[in-house]
Amino acid sequence: MARGDLIPGRKHAPQHLGRVLVLGLGKSGRAAVEYLLPLLGGRVDALAVAAGARTEASEAFAAEAAARGALVAFGDEAVTELAAQAGGSFDLGVASPGIPQFSAFYEAAADASAELVSEVEFAWRESAADSRWVAVTGTNGKTTVCALAAHVLAGAGLAAAAVGNIGDPCICAVGAGATDVYVAEVSSYQLASTVRFAPNVAVLLNITPDHLHWHRSFEAYRDAKLKLLANLPGVPGAVAVLDATNDVVRAEVRRLRALGEHGRGFAYVPMGTAEGLGGDMRARCGSDNAAFLDADGTLRVALGGEEHRAGRAGDLQVKGAHNASNALAVAAAALALGVDAADVAAHLRSFKPLEHRIEPCGTVAGASCYNDSKATNVDATLTALAAFPEARPIVLLGGDDKGTDLAPLVEAARAHARAAVCFGAARERFAAAFGVDGSAGEDGGDFAVLQASCLEDALDAALAIAGAGDVVLLSPACASFDEFGSYEERGRAFKALVAERSARVEA
Repeated sequence: MARGDLIPGRKHAPQHLGRVLVLGLGKSGRAAVEYLLPLLGGRVDALAVAAGARTEASEAFAAEAAARGALVAFGDEAVTELAAQAGGSFDLGVASPGIPQFSAFYEAAADASAELVSEVEFAWRESAADSRWVAVTGTNGKTTVCALAAHVLAGAGLAAAAVGNIGDPCICAVGAGATDVYVAEVSSYQLASTVRFAPNVAVLLNITPDHLHWHRSFEAYRDAKLKLLANLPGVPGAVAVLDATNDVVRAEVRRLRALGEHGRGFAYVPMGTAEGLGGDMRARCGSDNAAFLDADGTLRVALGGEEHRAGRAGDLQVKGAHNASNALAVAAAALALGVDAADVAAHLRSFKPLEHRIEPCGTVAGASCYNDSKATNVDATLTALAAFPEARPIVLLGGDDKGTDLAPLVEAARAHARAAVCFGAARERFAAAFGVDGSAGEDGGDFAVLQASCLEDALDAALAIAGAGDVVLLSPACASFDEFGSYEERGRAFKALVAERSARVEA
């Protein structure tokens, strides 16, 4: 059986996968192994797992996989060792997203494999030919948009599921066979290793500097994101939804417009203009389609010669202008899949905030506390600060410093917040960016800068200056690894601390 023969009824799944390498045993790597193990002796001749560094969890999983017939090796030379055992090379490699393309580990796998792709790509290939994919990427907002899109589509009666970084790995959902519409959150890491991946709707939210240590340059990061659009011309009726308020994405909108409909091969819907989300790109530059907020805050999408109203931004349960943008992206995507505008509006209204994303988490002595622990970069914190136009929050900033430019954060905090509490490993650099030296900070005038050693102390410092009606906002602009294992752990710790202090006040 030739490897080029494809299974009928799937996107691009070879009858014979041959020798397969799985690179890494993170969440997606384990899922790929679980999918492939039952195929040993049939579509798969040999399954090799280059497990990377040893952990208790990876060793336990690897032992079980080996007992079921997989070849497993740990360490830097794992790929070379496995290739020798498997016959010298692999027909297909499936890479976990946490492994940089420039690492020796990844390069060894690429050299040993006829093709090396991401788990997202592999899942798309294995999925049913008539399944539909909505793929969402961007520096910020991906998770909310995916959760909101899955909520709207499922509410409209479609068998939709949020997959990828937001939920189960894509290949788990494909293997389960219960999904007709995959709403996939895809990162730049995953997109960098795609080849044929072609969603029916591609949503590109924004591109700002992030993960530069992984991609090595902003240009490489940008180009990985833009790979989401690469194969749309081959998908009948494909639509790209593009945030034209973002400078980098707007440049891509201009490029697509210059290609013309025939040169481009798919439709695109620009959201807003350089002036903001209220701009209509049809009026601005003659675009065929557009998504925007009109003067009274109505979400409007013009697509395929029809104009749709998808409710009002003010009726959403999720706060902030960024969530109006997220809802507009979801409305455009759902309408592109044929969902009725009234259904879109109804299910946008019923969606509640996600955990760790400007999540209300209680009050302490009348001060409202919000958990935005997912804000691990400056741009995400800028968005959170702008989400409280009627309040000047006390914002908690700090954690594991990414070394990014803090000037925009300082400017926005002084404009929108009444105080900043700088904490954790980043506290001294953050405080210095505000012009504060020493450990105590300054408290006075229209804006206060305080310092604290850890998250708990930061919350207490904020509550000490908060009054009834104030907002205390954890939106750190940093990773969590100085004190916590993940942003989720940090956010849950913050919520527990808020609950403790609330109970103490009420006692």
